[in-house]
Amino acid sequence: MNKESTHKAGFVNIIGKPNVGKSTLMNAMVGEKLSIITARAQTTRHRIHGILNGDDYQVVFADTPGILNPSYKLQEAMLKAARSALVDADILIYMTEIGEKPDPENEFLQGLAKSEQPVIVVINKIDLRKQEEVMQAIELWNGLLPRAEKIPVSAREKFNVDYVFRRILHHLPVSPPYYDKDALTDKSERFFAGEMIREKILLHYRQEIPYAVEVEIGSFKEDRKLIRIEAMIYVERDSQKGILIGNEGKALKRVGREARIDMEGFFQKKVFLELRVKVKKDWRNSDYQVKKFGYH
Repeated sequence: MNKESTHKAGFVNIIGKPNVGKSTLMNAMVGEKLSIITARAQTTRHRIHGILNGDDYQVVFADTPGILNPSYKLQEAMLKAARSALVDADILIYMTEIGEKPDPENEFLQGLAKSEQPVIVVINKIDLRKQEEVMQAIELWNGLLPRAEKIPVSAREKFNVDYVFRRILHHLPVSPPYYDKDALTDKSERFFAGEMIREKILLHYRQEIPYAVEVEIGSFKEDRKLIRIEAMIYVERDSQKGILIGNEGKALKRVGREARIDMEGFFQKKVFLELRVKVKKDWRNSDYQVKKFGYH
């Protein structure tokens, strides 16, 4: 039997509530930081594909926005992205953590229960809990999703992540690759530049500022030794603009400096980064603006 007829490939969609470790798991699997990770909920806004290639397999992971009750148009678009993950996967991973109190009537859990695709419930953050609590969580999920596999992990410590991957390979269908075998993601360099800027804003600002921000890369010019990037940071109010820039521009300079360092590590080139801030009033509640910023 030739290699083409035994090659496996498929889409593995990771869903779950905000801040349970979905991005950490995908980054651990792929071996690259593709999804930004902070302690804040709702860090991931888009479906981000991370591609892991082997000689006889290609796994296309999708990190999705956390499942939430939307309170504005942007969150509605994020929930739509999470919903779509239920219907276009070869394998579904539901990421949870010990202490989650799942609602059996939740549309996502009902979708998982009815799914004809393999479902793996990954119970995360077990390094922070006692063994008895881990066993209770497995028992809880056995009752809710009896057909699904249950695997306890610590995504941050990479404990049992290799076992999750082995189970994914077991379930992966025979198929030719969907992307070039040297591909790492389906997202552009512009996208990752914007995400690195947004990550620093999530890390350094409090209250509503991180959630009111959108980053748009206006220019991305690359030559042999240098990448020049111009980025516009949109906020919803003038008061937010002032806080984001800070006294004498110091706060914004810190964002730019730290994002540039990350970009240079990611792109393996020197980066010149220019940041500007602009007010786009109540953009999160505008269907037009939400779509213009790429949320569908």
